[in-house]
Amino acid sequence: MARTAGKGEWARHWRYDRLPGLDLLRARYVRHTFPRHSHDGFVIGAVTRGVEAVGLADGTLHAGPGSVVLLNPEVAHTARAGGPDGWAYATLYPSADVVAEIAAETGTVRGTAVFGEPIVTDPGASQMINEVHRAAEQGNALAADSLLRVVLARLLRAHGASLAARPRRSAGSTAASRAREVLEERLADPPSLEALAAELGTSPFALLRAFRDAYGMPPHTWLTNARVRVARRLLEAGTAPADAAVALGFTDQPHLNRHFTRIVGVPPGAYQRERKNVQEQDSSLLVPCEAWQTRQHPQTYVGQRPPLPTGSAQVLQASRTPPSSVTRSGSESP
Repeated sequence: MARTAGKGEWARHWRYDRLPGLDLLRARYVRHTFPRHSHDGFVIGAVTRGVEAVGLADGTLHAGPGSVVLLNPEVAHTARAGGPDGWAYATLYPSADVVAEIAAETGTVRGTAVFGEPIVTDPGASQMINEVHRAAEQGNALAADSLLRVVLARLLRAHGASLAARPRRSAGSTAASRAREVLEERLADPPSLEALAAELGTSPFALLRAFRDAYGMPPHTWLTNARVRVARRLLEAGTAPADAAVALGFTDQPHLNRHFTRIVGVPPGAYQRERKNVQEQDSSLLVPCEAWQTRQHPQTYVGQRPPLPTGSAQVLQASRTPPSSVTRSGSESP
């Protein structure tokens, strides 16, 4: 991959159409920080340079070359550089269905497969993750698919676990779940915390605590994450970024651009272009971060919001797995 000028940051977030159920990100970040967010599928990242600091509910872990970050669906986390030189990594985002299929086929995990550790040291797996990227970039579907299955089976065999049975719901967790449902249905026009709590028959602080305990982040942070998830689906379907911004309740397109770039790692336009031509090899698709921040969008989009796509709330439904307990440095509250 060609280096870009400025901060030396670049990223490519794309999908290889012959590997369904998988997104790929290869990037180098120095100043970019990912705010607290979660994914509806798995995160499997191989750090190739520098150090990545991953913030989880009970502390911060540091991943360097040879390590693999393993995050289960719906685990709230942050990410930033763990040193002055930033970090570079190759990440796979397989869907829960892809991981479940491989776990069932290989018999490595009984029940619903998850990973028991958020960061492991496995240089061999790290190398294979990079080889999946390389094969996909070369258009070698046979190699990419084979390597993907081999590395996922290896990681499940060494670090896989079965999802524990859910504990009985408390009144607080029930209120949090109901609040989540309300926010899913009103993504573009959510109620205030006070109004939401009154609607659910609880107090604002009680709801705030229950929601953070259940989902690893407060309702307003979860809402931004949910909006960005649906924005991804809209962009993949061909919706213009400006229209997606209006449909989802963002103030304007720059508002969407800012949150989308922080959470996904690339701006909406670059994300959409990659999905229009997944075989594109042009290094100009590695977008300098300074371009993300300085590009001007003078228009403000007002008026009636276009409707959300059918089933937009359903795309936010996914299994929710609490982060694993490991030794961490410091503490980081959600």
